[in-house]
Amino acid sequence: MNDTRHAHPTRRTGQVMLMISFALGLGVLTMVFDSLLGQRENPNQNPVSETAGDGSVRVELRRNAQGHYVVTGFINGVPSQLLLDTGATDVVLSEQLARRAGLEAGYPTRAMTANGPVTVYSAVLDELRIGDITLQQVPASINPAMQGDAVLLGMSALKHIEFTQRGDSLTLRHIP
Repeated sequence: MNDTRHAHPTRRTGQVMLMISFALGLGVLTMVFDSLLGQRENPNQNPVSETAGDGSVRVELRRNAQGHYVVTGFINGVPSQLLLDTGATDVVLSEQLARRAGLEAGYPTRAMTANGPVTVYSAVLDELRIGDITLQQVPASINPAMQGDAVLLGMSALKHIEFTQRGDSLTLRHIP
């Protein structure tokens, strides 16, 4: 009969080390797969910018696995995931992100979303940055029904940027 209470201390240490190794391996695999999934959702986590001789700035984006253009950007210095949406009138963000970015909710208005009408609140972004493209004083809407750091990058910002789509890439160009 195998009685683990009287197992040799070296054997017990080996079993503990095996369990720790298994847990560490599982943790590493989780981090690797999480990173790969994040790249599929947002392949533009560190957008590269090019500045031309005329002062214009270009940022090239790749389409994600769902066919959308998602890029990591900054709203008043706060990182966020921007989903380019030419169907959205404004830049639209959650209440939580608005608070972290230091935005104050202005006047309420009704907006039509894919989920029906909602009440949103006006705001102005002091700064919106995608790579080296910087826009200032951008009209926005705070949507209390939204959650997290996802932002709809609507036409209140996109109208200041020239964009060209070819294949799976979208080139943003801003002339300051």
